[in-house]
Amino acid sequence: MASGREILHKMKVCSSIFFAMPWYILVSLTSLFFIFTIYSVAYTGLLQEKVQEKVGLGSTAESGKGKSKASKNIKHGYHLVEGKSLHPMEDYVVAEFKHVGDSELGLFAIFDGHLSQVIPDYLKSHLFDNILNEPDFWIEPENAIRKGYRITDQDILEKAVDLGQGGSTAVTAILINGQKLVIANVGDSRAVICKNSEAKQLSVDHEPTTEKESIESRGGFVSNFPGDVARVDGQLAVARAFGDKSLKEHLSSEPDVTVEIIDDDTELLILASDGLWKVMTNQEAVDAIRNVKDAWSAAKLLTDEAVKRNSTDDISCIVVTF
Repeated sequence: MASGREILHKMKVCSSIFFAMPWYILVSLTSLFFIFTIYSVAYTGLLQEKVQEKVGLGSTAESGKGKSKASKNIKHGYHLVEGKSLHPMEDYVVAEFKHVGDSELGLFAIFDGHLSQVIPDYLKSHLFDNILNEPDFWIEPENAIRKGYRITDQDILEKAVDLGQGGSTAVTAILINGQKLVIANVGDSRAVICKNSEAKQLSVDHEPTTEKESIESRGGFVSNFPGDVARVDGQLAVARAFGDKSLKEHLSSEPDVTVEIIDDDTELLILASDGLWKVMTNQEAVDAIRNVKDAWSAAKLLTDEAVKRNSTDDISCIVVTF
């Protein structure tokens, strides 16, 4: 092994040779090193994107579409766009038609995580199963949905060591045999239906200011600092959510549930995270896509429009056409 003095001598020789080179060779070597560094970083980033796509995390856009087998007129499409914030994509969706016995269910949901990808992903995998496993689902779906929400939130809290301290909003839609639509939500992800060209909101935005009394009765408080939105205990900008174990004493996960009958006047349904609704009104969203026949194209149009209107949040959107 070379001694420290020998190594130092070799370094001096190498540096002498380097600085003795003509200036144009030094410039060329420096340029080559710079180009090599750029390509290395770009290639590493590409590999990371490929890995993220395989595991379903961090992709900048995700899309899909489908249609009912029981009714040829009912179709769905969805599109997600990652926001400009400094965290990975935290929106997850469910959009599928499922046959259960002789019935068909349309299952649609948007889960908008905060400080977590894990919890919205958990909801994507478990919430509908918990709802459909309720014995009274076919008799009283509204009660089954409430129970399913409650059970799922309890599971998340019990598994907080593994799932983390974050949380997620949710808006779910269950379409039963193409005729009965049951909407439920916690948080500010929203469901809007269009009938006879008119937008009608089917969900409830659970904002801290509107639920201040309930939050304070639980021992919490609502902050409202200048330049910021209202927050539960100065932290969370929604009054109801799944998870958020550290704030759970002051939060609710009880959903608002609404039933809507699908009739000949029904044109379309929009489910979207607040990344859309921060920059568009319900009627603006409906008007933008009423004449778009393809559900996926309609969902993409809405997310694109939200980006044009400078929405910086994650944006997820499902459109169901009737």
